[in-house]
Amino acid sequence: MVLSLLVITISLLALGRGYPADKDSDTRLGIDRPSTQEPPQVSECGLDQLLGEVFGSSSGGTGCGNSPPPDVNNGGNYNPDVHNGGNNPDPNYTQQPVPNQQEPYNPNPQPNPSDCTCVQYYLCNDNNTINEDGVGLIDIRLKDDECDNYLEKCCGGQNIRPPDNPVTPKPHTRPAGGTCGNRNFEGIGFRITGDNDNEAQYGEFPWMVAVVRPDRTLSNSGKTVSVYQCGGSLIHPQVVLSGAHCVRGKDNLVVRAGEWDTQTKNELYPTQDVKVREVIIHEQFNNGSLANDPALLILERPVDMSVENVGLICLPGANENMDGRNCVASGWGKDLFGKEGKYQVILKRVDVPTVPRLPCLEALRKTRLGQRFKLHESFICAGGQPGKDTCKGDGGSPLVCPSRNNPNVYVQAGIVAWGIDCGTETPGVYVNVPYFIDWINNKLQAQGIYLDSY
Repeated sequence: MVLSLLVITISLLALGRGYPADKDSDTRLGIDRPSTQEPPQVSECGLDQLLGEVFGSSSGGTGCGNSPPPDVNNGGNYNPDVHNGGNNPDPNYTQQPVPNQQEPYNPNPQPNPSDCTCVQYYLCNDNNTINEDGVGLIDIRLKDDECDNYLEKCCGGQNIRPPDNPVTPKPHTRPAGGTCGNRNFEGIGFRITGDNDNEAQYGEFPWMVAVVRPDRTLSNSGKTVSVYQCGGSLIHPQVVLSGAHCVRGKDNLVVRAGEWDTQTKNELYPTQDVKVREVIIHEQFNNGSLANDPALLILERPVDMSVENVGLICLPGANENMDGRNCVASGWGKDLFGKEGKYQVILKRVDVPTVPRLPCLEALRKTRLGQRFKLHESFICAGGQPGKDTCKGDGGSPLVCPSRNNPNVYVQAGIVAWGIDCGTETPGVYVNVPYFIDWINNKLQAQGIYLDSY
């Protein structure tokens, strides 16, 4: 009888202690709402456990064992890492450690934001692991940890490398004897993910340059800013091939080599700015029709070719036929035509096939150009696939194709010139680079520059 009374008393005390809050309460904010449910009944297993604690018994009831109580906020599964979780009404409650239970080993612990510094990704030992092929993965859509820039890592002070000792990826193997036309498909130093808008890999097109012009009038702070003019391609360490229509009449031009993301300087290699010494425009350039549109930009000094993000594009043979090739264009131009379009921050690429002359002419005559339009022989066509095209701001940028002799080497087939709208079924029109090979060689040799020497 005494034992029965004691059991009843203990049960009543257990029911009066309280119970976890409603499972729908927001534990993330530490907010508890009163439960409308009936208090849970003490189970047979729970009663046996209470008796064991009172009478010093080391064994629970049948089938109970010595398991810790279930975590009601984890679907009934016990979670040793949850301590009070905002749901236990007793503020002095402390979760007892589980016997022989250790914290799981974490080989890549995340740094405490208060104990880390945002540095370039290649200066951090802890968070930047270079794979065997020298390429890390960086999501261009997400910023890392507490850092504002996706090319920065939140790095502990003890893991920051000095700027003169960065993590250097393995160099990419260049084709034997090849000094131009080497495309870095996997990027340099890292490979981006989240490239949903055809962003180029960092260093994928090492011959791609931006032609800019310093200007103070567009800066609110009075500082000189670089105004983007057009794209171009390195055909020699001291020569850029571009479009006459976008550099004609412009002075104080500067070529920026090694550019990729125009809004950050955290890439593995810095960009190189070199002033243009002379602009050579084709003598028969027509500013209205853009016929004979090539231009050569002679630089004051050669760019540094020792870094991987800068390279040369090969030129094709004179009058080489480019029909039937799957080519690629690159640039920072707009994604749409008109006011709705936005200039690109990260260098973009677009795969476009070359289009033979007759089908291109027929497509152009279906536009506002009319049935009498004649396509000048200094042009070639590429594209004609909806949503895949170059656009405003891409002028002067290169259209490159795999060489017929070596598909691993790229040659420049065209220069972005003009088109009817952007991204329609009408092909885009490009300068026919093979048509001007002799003109290019003659102009450069007059400057004492020979392409065959590189």
